[in-house]
Amino acid sequence: MARVVVDVMLKPEILDPQGQAIAGACSRLGFDGIAQVRQGKRFEIEVEGEVDEARLADVRRLAETLLANTVIEDFEVRVES
Repeated sequence: MARVVVDVMLKPEILDPQGQAIAGACSRLGFDGIAQVRQGKRFEIEVEGEVDEARLADVRRLAETLLANTVIEDFEVRVES
């Protein structure tokens, strides 16, 4: 089995209130030097057999359709070794 990872993040121009709340909490908890935090999602997908270009295309289509809201989020698909 192979693992394909899809990382989903808000586009840079979209406000991230969760990330802002985390960044604020960092300083209150004594973690200094944290300038900004962006919060996202990570999906780990176990696939049977080899991961070829056709399989990656299927996972990209899955990400566009179900995992990410492409109006406000970007995503990256990669094979994890």
